[in-house]
Amino acid sequence: MTTTMHAPPATRSGGAAPEPASRDGDPRWVRPALLGLLVATALLYLWGLGASGWANAFYSAAAQAGSVSWKAFFYGSSDAANSITVDKTPASLWIMDLSVRLFGLSSWSILVPQALEGVAAVGVLYAAVRRWSGPAAGLLAGAVLALTPVATLMFRFNNPDALLVLLLVAAAWAMVRALERAGTRWLLLAAAFVGFAFLAKMLQALLVVPAFALVYLLAAPTTLRRRLLQLVAAGLALVASAGWWVAIVELVPASMRPWIGGSQTNSVLELMLGYNGLGRLTGNETGSVGGGPGGGWGQTGWTRLLAGEVGGQVAWLLPAALVALGAGLWLVRRAPRTDGTRAALLLWGGWLLVTGLVFSFMQGIFHAYYTVALAPAIGALVGIGAVALWRRRGQLWATATLAVTLALTALWSAALLGRSPGWNPWLRGAVLAVGLAAALLLAFREQLTVRAGRLLAAAGLAAALAGPAAYSLQTAATAHSGAIVTAGPTVTAAAAGGPGGFGQVAGGGQPPQGAFQGQGGGPGGGGFAGGPGGGGRGGLLNGSTVSSELVALLERDASSYTWVAATAGANNAAGYQLATGEPVMPIGGFNGSDPSPSLAQFERYVAEGRIHYFIGGGQGMGGNGGGSAAQQIAAWVADNFTATTVGGVTVYDLTT
Repeated sequence: MTTTMHAPPATRSGGAAPEPASRDGDPRWVRPALLGLLVATALLYLWGLGASGWANAFYSAAAQAGSVSWKAFFYGSSDAANSITVDKTPASLWIMDLSVRLFGLSSWSILVPQALEGVAAVGVLYAAVRRWSGPAAGLLAGAVLALTPVATLMFRFNNPDALLVLLLVAAAWAMVRALERAGTRWLLLAAAFVGFAFLAKMLQALLVVPAFALVYLLAAPTTLRRRLLQLVAAGLALVASAGWWVAIVELVPASMRPWIGGSQTNSVLELMLGYNGLGRLTGNETGSVGGGPGGGWGQTGWTRLLAGEVGGQVAWLLPAALVALGAGLWLVRRAPRTDGTRAALLLWGGWLLVTGLVFSFMQGIFHAYYTVALAPAIGALVGIGAVALWRRRGQLWATATLAVTLALTALWSAALLGRSPGWNPWLRGAVLAVGLAAALLLAFREQLTVRAGRLLAAAGLAAALAGPAAYSLQTAATAHSGAIVTAGPTVTAAAAGGPGGFGQVAGGGQPPQGAFQGQGGGPGGGGFAGGPGGGGRGGLLNGSTVSSELVALLERDASSYTWVAATAGANNAAGYQLATGEPVMPIGGFNGSDPSPSLAQFERYVAEGRIHYFIGGGQGMGGNGGGSAAQQIAAWVADNFTATTVGGVTVYDLTT
């Protein structure tokens, strides 16, 4: 037997006259407000987008490869000759690949899809929250997501996180629809969205599954037996939608496909369970640039999401979201099992708590931009909780909770702004003054007219969003490139705190120039192996800067070779590949630590005349259990071929 979920009434409190409604029952202001939100989000994410160039050159080069080779498209190869894949599943690349095929290779064709994914995520979050909590809650949720600094960063960048967030928000929207009438099709669609999100960023996508499953088991309006059977079917749908690509890659003989980047055994199962899976939790990531558990990725613990630069990425409204979750659950404590508000709070609250705890305590690779996965849940909880409390502002406890939350948010925003004391110092005082004044005036709510109440709500909302909005505008106005990026202005060293890990750079925009750069080095240079001579100022984090002289050399007779060049490390190779449009072999993959190709394989490629040049100065980390193939190849080339300098870069002609 199927019944309808109990949804909260979208009525106004305080005895005010109802507003004129549109055909769908919403007040007439809703559609213009939604359109304004989406247009403003698009402007924020698209304005000046080309300033970031190739952004993350590692993924841009893979997009270039996939745009000219369908095999590279399917596997997510770093180069069109399919020597090795990127160290992620390729779904996010597929969107970029198609864009480059249609519009040609440029920073805009690579980055615009990410921005549009961000606008879509805001719209879908609005739709998901609106169904049970009304349009005001949906608009507030969408605005919080749009203005979260790390969301502005990632939706203007070409990491897999943009597509991951969109698909997870779409999965939550489908869950909302499934919960309304215990709809099997909607539940299967939600599972399929999560499965496809897995193909964007592997196991991180599954962090929402516990919350989704438990909420459906608790709140779906049907019998327990049917709920259990539906969840089993959803689990199968998730495995199928996530596993088809994995199964194909595992079944294809290794000789017929590229090496799986990020793995040490050429296995996508190893990649998803090790380096990109359980290794992120334990710190045991073979081939990683870190040094074992906790290997330089910042202090773990309860305060990780609030401390240092991480706080300014996503945590502006995190305390408010937690208060909203607690207050909302208290509000519906006597509601029926199928109550929509409680289901929504548990769905988004479970998303926030599970993902937040994993990020807080994971011992492996952690970057501040990962926290973009928390932004939709924070937005939804703030929207649902704020509107629910505002509707009950005639009750003392609701008003007190609103006032305390607003004051807490203003104080926390001021603390975050204080971590960048030289950046717009006036803003900190303004947020404090407006926020605390609005919180205090809530005590006189009964004496306020309807218009004054609305102005008070607008002032409180402005104070709450001013900090993240300012950070987001600064982020949109700043070019970002390389493998590790952060939103907002520079964070002082004292505020950053914690170990000096890769993800804990004190300086909100970019890592320090020269950090982890492979510029010569050799085996003794901190693990970097480029052979004698200088590289093209590329390295572990950034693509190489390539001179016109070197481009002309690489393009000469390029069609006669499978790879116009080889160099250690995928980011180093990416710069040369993007400059020439020709395949460049990235020895060792992203970290330079993957055992691909082996020295014997490389020697065979050279003997067959398939590689024209070897470019020195790349990186081969070989750390944390990784292989040393890159070092061996660099040494063999230096021993057997003559070095020349072209455009300041050391080049070996492997055909002479």
